[in-house]
Amino acid sequence: MNSEEEFYDAETGLESDDSCEVSFKDALVYEGKQTSNGSAHSENGVWERRTTLPAPMFARNNFSVWGFLKKCIGMELSKITMPILFNEPLSFLQRISEYMEHTYLIHKACTLSDSIDRMQLVAAFAVSAVASQWDRTGKPFNPLLGETYELVREDEGYRLISEQVSHHPPISAFHAQSLNQDFEFHGSIYPKLKFWGKSVEAEPKGTMTLELHKHREVYTWTNPFCCVHNVILGKLWIEQYGTVEIVNHSTGDKCILNFKPCGMFGKELHKLEGHIQDKSKKKRRILYGKWTECLYCVEPKVYEANKKAEKKSGGDSKKHKQSAAGDDADEMPEVQETVTMIPGSTLLWRITPRPAHSAQMYNFTNFTMSLNELEPGMEKVLAPTDCRLRPDIRAMENGDIDVASTEKDRLEEKQRASRRERAKDEEDWSNRWFHQGTNPHTGAQDWIYVGGYFDRKFTDCPNIY
Repeated sequence: MNSEEEFYDAETGLESDDSCEVSFKDALVYEGKQTSNGSAHSENGVWERRTTLPAPMFARNNFSVWGFLKKCIGMELSKITMPILFNEPLSFLQRISEYMEHTYLIHKACTLSDSIDRMQLVAAFAVSAVASQWDRTGKPFNPLLGETYELVREDEGYRLISEQVSHHPPISAFHAQSLNQDFEFHGSIYPKLKFWGKSVEAEPKGTMTLELHKHREVYTWTNPFCCVHNVILGKLWIEQYGTVEIVNHSTGDKCILNFKPCGMFGKELHKLEGHIQDKSKKKRRILYGKWTECLYCVEPKVYEANKKAEKKSGGDSKKHKQSAAGDDADEMPEVQETVTMIPGSTLLWRITPRPAHSAQMYNFTNFTMSLNELEPGMEKVLAPTDCRLRPDIRAMENGDIDVASTEKDRLEEKQRASRRERAKDEEDWSNRWFHQGTNPHTGAQDWIYVGGYFDRKFTDCPNIY
C-alpha cells in the first residue's frame, strides 16, 4: 500500500440559510418513558436527553500500547492507522461540537454594552471550549471524508453544522449560529499529533472566529497545545499549555491568556493567567483561574496589591515536593488546592460538574453523553453522512468492540476504494457544505460555510457508510 492509500487516522462569508422548514420536532413522535439506550421521555412528551451511554467503557488492560507505539516515536500520528482500543465512541466532528457546551457565555456577551466586558466573556468561552478535554484520554474516531455532524439546540438557541472537508491532511470545518442571528462561531481545525516516547502532543492548527452581529465585532484565536502523558505506562493525564491571543478586530482590544505548563513541581498544573488590554495596550483586566475549573477577572490595581501583600506575608512559601518522575512514567503531580479568589474578583465561568458515573463513560460530561444519541424520528431528517449513523461508532457505544473494529476496517477500505476510483477517473472531491477561502479578518486560508444545510436537501450527499 503506498502513502496515498494509507488511511490517515487522527484527531484531528456566510450566506444566510435561515429557512428551516423541517426540524426534529416536526418528525418526532414521543411515546413511552424509557428507551433501551438510557434515554428517557418525560410525562408530557418532551424529549429528555440521555445522561448515560448504552454500555460502559471497555477495559484496555489486555492491550499492549507499547507494542504498537514503539514504532511511532517522532512520527506524526495522522499517518498511523490506530487500533480502535485507543478510541472513544465519538467522531472528531462531535468532539468539536463540545466547544458549544457553555454557549450561554456568548449569549451573555451579546447583551453587554462595554467591549472590555464582552471580551471577558469571550475569553471565558475560549477557556470553557477546551475544558471538556480534562481527563479525556480516549481518541475520537477520525471523520471520513464528507462526514457531517449537525447539532440543533433550540433550548440553548443555536445550531451547528460540521463537515470533514479534507483527508490529506485531515481538516474539519464547522459553523454555528444563534437561532436569533445574534452570533456566528466558525472555524476549521487541523490538529497535528506527535508521539514523543512517553507522551502525545497535539499542536493546534486552525483559527476560531466569533462574530457578534449586534456589536459588529469579530474575535479570533487559536487553541492551546494539549499533551497526553503516560501513553505507555502509568496513569494517563492531560495538560494544556501555550499562549492564546484573542483579538477583537473591531476595537483593537486583545486578551492574552497563558496556559501554564505543569512545571517540575506540578505547582502550575491546569493554571492560566492573562490580561485584557485596549488598543493603546493599557491593561484593563487581569484574568486567572484553571481551565479545569473556573475563570475570574479582577482590576489590575487590585491584582497587583494582592500580589504584593501575598509576597510580603510569604503566602506562597509552601514547599512542593518534586514528582517522583522516573524513567517509566511521568507521574501526574498532585493537584493543588482550588483557585483562591482574590477579594474584589468576579467569577466569569465555572465548569459544569460531571456526573458521578463519568469515569465509566469515557469521562464524558452530560452534554457529551447526548451527542451521539439518535432521538426517535431523527433518521428521517438527518443527512445520510451524519456521524450518528456511523456503524463503527454506534457499535462501540453499544459495547460491541469486535463489530466496531470490523466496521471501522470496512469504512476505511471503502474510503480508500473511493479515492482510487476518483484518481482513475481523474475526478476531484467536491465538498458539500464548505468551500476553501480566505478568512477576511486574519487573511489566512480557511473553510467557509456556503449555507443551505438546514434546507435539508440531501439527495446529492455521498454514500460514505
